[in-house]
Amino acid sequence: MDYSRYPTALVEDIVRLRRRIARAGLPPRRTDANVVVGTWNLQKFGALYPGWEENPASPKRNLRCLAVIAEVVRCFDVVALQEVQRETTALRVLMEQFLGPHWAVLLSDVSAGEKGNSERLAYLYDTRRVVLSGLSGEIVLPPLPEGFPEQFDRTPYIAGFRAGQEHFTLLTAHIRYGDLPAQRIPELRRFAGYTARELRARAKSGQSREEPNLLVLGDFNIDRRQGNPLFDAFVETGLWVPEALQSVSTTTGAVARHYDQIAWFQGDDFGLRPTGRAGTVDFAGAVYKGMAQSRVSPRISDHLPLWVEFATDRSEEAMARVLGLDIDRPDPFAAVPD
Repeated sequence: MDYSRYPTALVEDIVRLRRRIARAGLPPRRTDANVVVGTWNLQKFGALYPGWEENPASPKRNLRCLAVIAEVVRCFDVVALQEVQRETTALRVLMEQFLGPHWAVLLSDVSAGEKGNSERLAYLYDTRRVVLSGLSGEIVLPPLPEGFPEQFDRTPYIAGFRAGQEHFTLLTAHIRYGDLPAQRIPELRRFAGYTARELRARAKSGQSREEPNLLVLGDFNIDRRQGNPLFDAFVETGLWVPEALQSVSTTTGAVARHYDQIAWFQGDDFGLRPTGRAGTVDFAGAVYKGMAQSRVSPRISDHLPLWVEFATDRSEEAMARVLGLDIDRPDPFAAVPD
């Protein structure tokens, strides 16, 4: 990016934001060594004011906002986005003017109907780091003997990717909010049940090789994690949230919320190796300094991005197999003489 054309206030935003990114422990993206997967609900990401200055009317999101969002997105190899709107002006300008030609987008259709809120789901990915495997589609629940089940308010979106020799599948969703938290439980159960009974079961049985290393990620509107009926409904079929993400807040408000999740099924069908590094990027107070967070939210978001790192370098595993050593030991190569 040509930072020389950025307004002074924006450059100061980015300096502070980069400090937050460093503090979050986000790893450098290393070719053939790791892949960093993210998820971010970008509040009503649709219309755009095409200037650097503030728009006195609506929308409040302008070029300064997109520059901040791009600074975060570039930390990831692939990121799932929720609340992309029917209008995609902000998304297209983000891609064309801030991320550049090596970034690509995979975009769902609009979820129609009142409950769909005219939302899309999207994946942004750096084509220098990951490529599409070929799998892409929206999740529709199959009919039951008693008829068609209630479908998702906003249709979940699945896509397959490859980083180096590692294949993985992302399934992103934005679960209904409703008037009461209990109203979210049926849809959470349908989502968790489908991923376990259909997607995971197919891969485990060998019926399909198209959904390896399934990760689910997105905004599941879960207020709290452990000891919460919503979280219990999410994990009851075996989905597991990594320890590094189990206590972090994923929203910008004063009250900690855990709406956003990254999770997977542990077992022989999940071959990606998490490094143990995961977290959020807390931009609140770093950008638009001095502005109330309620005013920052429509410009950036009221959600924090969530991320997790996986290792893609399998060289030590291969060497351990050749030497007959246990790669899971603390120092598997200790017996090799100097």
